[in-house]
Amino acid sequence: MPNIKSAEKSLRQTKKRTARNAARKDAYRRAIKHTVKALDGGTREDALKFAREAQKALGKAAKVGVLKKKAAARKLSRLMKRVNAAAR
Repeated sequence: MPNIKSAEKSLRQTKKRTARNAARKDAYRRAIKHTVKALDGGTREDALKFAREAQKALGKAAKVGVLKKKAAARKLSRLMKRVNAAAR
């Protein structure tokens, strides 16, 4: 535990930020999983709906720095490639 007052505040801030970042990360991972599941067993409309959610979650994660911009673009590109291949 920190002994200095500023270190105590820093620890509080870090805990809040860590929780916020974990929630963002969980959101895009969950959206990707739902999309893949919909591709495997669900309908095309479900997959497209979840793909839109994944796009939104990846964009937000990249915007706030949880995920690098190019990493988010790469994940979205690979996901959409799978969605479009299944649509044919």
